[in-house]
Amino acid sequence: MQQARLTPRSWSLLLLLALIWGGSFTANHAALTALPVTTTVALRVTGAALVLWVWVRLAGLSVPRTPAFWRDAAVMGLTNNLLPFSLIVWGQTQIPSGLAGILNSSTALFSVLIAALAFADERLTPFRIAGLLLGLMGVVVTIGPEALMSFDPTSLGQLAILGAGLCYGISGAYGRARLKGIRPEVSAAAMLSVSAATLAPLALWQHGLPVFTPESLAAVAYLALIASALAYRIFYTILAEAGAGNLGLVTLLIAPFAVIFGALLYGETLPPQAFAGLGLITLGLIVMNRK
Repeated sequence: MQQARLTPRSWSLLLLLALIWGGSFTANHAALTALPVTTTVALRVTGAALVLWVWVRLAGLSVPRTPAFWRDAAVMGLTNNLLPFSLIVWGQTQIPSGLAGILNSSTALFSVLIAALAFADERLTPFRIAGLLLGLMGVVVTIGPEALMSFDPTSLGQLAILGAGLCYGISGAYGRARLKGIRPEVSAAAMLSVSAATLAPLALWQHGLPVFTPESLAAVAYLALIASALAYRIFYTILAEAGAGNLGLVTLLIAPFAVIFGALLYGETLPPQAFAGLGLITLGLIVMNRK
């Protein structure tokens, strides 16, 4: 069976998705200056769901009404939104962003391994293993190897980020297996709606109505409209074209974008190792998809 590969189109979409999600860590930080974790995540999924349902209605897309579809949407909502969003946002209140960036790249590892177990056309090969290791090494170099000195397997914050990576790996494989033939906008709207129905009442019960600052309002708008509604439209397109394992590689590309955003938005100096790390990540992706 032919291996699932990244085409030029899916490469472009993967880079765009990494760019969008690279900014989500900065947006999380900005939102948390005024909003609690549960409220931040609830606003993100609720806003994204509303935007996508408007799009589905305007485009005249059909929505499956079967119990199986909504069961699958519930599983995806749990593993691709509710749990990982909450774990990452809470984790960012506990650990430095550099270490969070490295640990978040574990999604690529989980995605490749789970996809290899689930799909014959995403099996592990020596090139895929070598490319993945090069990519992970590139993330470490980009952020700075010294950040790994802070790793502590007993830290709940660090385990939360790793748990989010595992959730993403599971959701990618589940989505490929169960959501074939369904328009990306419909799948994303359904799973985000399940997440919103769970988190919005919880956030209101815990913290009441949110009180925004201009910074937190802009951050939540970005998280909902760009990092969720638009991003999941791209997410499902890549999943259908390139497979769950290749989709998981997006987290290897997020770290360099996060470093660039830090330099542009906060005046941080772009360290020399960022360019070396980006080179390793690029080389790893080329090795994994050498044809």
